[in-house]
Parts: sequence; C-alpha cells; structure tokens
Amino acid sequence: MSTDANDSGERVVVGRIGKPHGIHGDVYVQPLTDVPEVRFSDGNVLYAGDPVNGNLQIETTKEHSGRLIAHFVGVETRNGAEELRNALLETDIDPKELPGEDGEFFDRQLQGLVATDPAGTVIGQVNDVVHLPAQDLLAVQLVDGSERLIPFVSAIVPTVDLAAGKVVIDAPPGLLEDDVEDDDESSGPQD
Repeated sequence: MSTDANDSGERVVVGRIGKPHGIHGDVYVQPLTDVPEVRFSDGNVLYAGDPVNGNLQIETTKEHSGRLIAHFVGVETRNGAEELRNALLETDIDPKELPGEDGEFFDRQLQGLVATDPAGTVIGQVNDVVHLPAQDLLAVQLVDGSERLIPFVSAIVPTVDLAAGKVVIDAPPGLLEDDVEDDDESSGPQD
C-alpha cells in the first residue's frame, strides 16, 4: 500500500479488484473509500498495483446486487479481467482534501494523531482506523507499547483536532487497562 507523496498529491488506496463478472472484461471492485462515487466515476484513471503495476482507466461502473462492477478501457475478455484480480487501486489526492461532511475524517488524517485524555495527558498515538460493520475503531498504541481498539464514537472520542494533531479519548473504566484479574480476588474464600 503506497502513501508516497508526489507532484499530484498523496497516493492512497481506494479499492481492490476482485473476480471477473461475465465474459466481457468486467470485474467486481471492493471500494476502500468513503466516496466511491467520486473515486470510481467514469473516465477516472487509477493506478493498479501488483499484478498489474500500471494505470487503468475506468470506462464504466455499475452496481449489481449491492456490489460495484467496473469495466476498464482495453480489458475486453474474462481472461483479461482475471489478470487484474487482487490488484489494489490507488489514486492521487490533494493532502488537504476533506470529506464532505463535518465530523467525518479520512483514515489518513487520523493516523499519527496523538491521543490524550481529557486532562491533556498523552496516552498514545493513533496507528490505524479499523472499519467494522457496526462501528469504526481507532487502533491506539499506548505509551506502554500495548495497543487498544477504541470505539470511534463522540461519547468516547469527543474531540478530533487535526490542526493540533491530537484526539481526546474520554475512556470509560477498563477500556485502556489490561484484562488481568487480581489473583487475591479471583481465588475466593479458602476452606
């Protein structure tokens, strides 16, 4: 996964090519972006990683049974589509580009932010954003070196300050501690 900056901006992964659909070169695409309608619009040129290692231009896209299907210029057969399988799709974007709505962030904007408690004490750093069906999680490496998954909800992460480079985590009891029971309490009364 490349995040190298270049003249056009920052290169980010926006999808992965899946299996072929039909016999005319169409492929399923797994979008890895919050704005698939922008990244996969007709005519866009995306960089495809291994095994393609080159640019692909989107000729058309459509939705089929809730999944995105793309047809790339010059790919006209099922065999040609099969050769694209598993390639990560990347595009160059302006590093200052923001999502369309307040309170939304691109993963790249959150990665590397310092995590503090409400009093301002540093507790760690955001290493990644994990997307689950129910909610998103911040993978935070704590100052002791351990990692915790923090629900990315406003009750627990009330502040994201990109300008200051930090997030505030108001963790409920037990969220940041290890799940280690005290031996004296777990042993119970002795007969």
